[in-house]
This record gives sequence, C-alpha cells and structure tokens, in this order.
Amino acid sequence: MEILTDPEQIRQHIRDIYKPNHFMMDYFHINIEEIHCGSATVSLKTDPEKHNNQRGVIHGGVFAALADSVTGVTSATVGAVVATVTLTMNFIRTVTPGETIRVTSKVTHRGRSTIAITAEMRDEEGRLMSNILANMMVIGEFPEIPHHWNG
Repeated sequence: MEILTDPEQIRQHIRDIYKPNHFMMDYFHINIEEIHCGSATVSLKTDPEKHNNQRGVIHGGVFAALADSVTGVTSATVGAVVATVTLTMNFIRTVTPGETIRVTSKVTHRGRSTIAITAEMRDEEGRLMSNILANMMVIGEFPEIPHHWNG
C-alpha cells in the first residue's frame, strides 16, 4: 500500500484498522470521534448493565480500557503499531452511569522505540475525570500512515 497523503483518507483508514477490534468496538462500543496527526478523541457512552461494579458505579477498569484504547488510536496517527508499557491514571472524579465519557490525547514524544502520550478524560459537562500518561513500545509500523501529516 502506498503512503496516504489525504487527511480524510488517513482518518478513515485508522477507523478501518480498529473496526475488527472486538474489545473496543463490540464490547465497549468505543467511538473514535476525532483523529489528527498526533492526537485523537474517543468516547464511550457508559452502560450501567455492562460497566457498573457491585456498588453501582462505573468500574475503574472501564476507564482504564478507554484510556488504553485512545493511546493505541493516537499512536496509529503517527504510523505506529504499539503495545502499552505503562499507563498511569490519576482518578479525579467518576461519572454518572449512562453518561458519555470523552478522552482526548496527544503524542508528546515519538521515538523509534517508544511513544509518550498524555490524555485527559472528561465527563459530558467537560469536567476533568482523570489525567493520563502512557508510554507505548513501538512494535511495528503502519507504513501507509506518515509520521507527520496535516490535519
């Protein structure tokens, strides 16, 4: 496949890459909202039947899965196939079950072997729920996605 140059084609290609990710798409129903070079926004409408813990609040693992998902998408925006090395989350507030959570992330370092990403998780009213720092190991490349592109 040749290197993609059109930002809309890149965005669609990244969405297509993640369509067969059953964990993200079929179980959690994570929505990839925005894709830009070096950043992404994903969202999840929480479902009390699926995402609550025994106390009736959203399980922290749901937040971690959402954070881990956005880091993979964000890494793809710079052409990298990655595995998570570290994922640090500072939990600030929770969300009412049934609300939508959004996570916006950006690459702060893109090296040959690692990528560092920061992200913020927010509730429907834009209140900060968590800040996130992830270090990803580059395990491959999407050769069709350039490391730098406009958009």
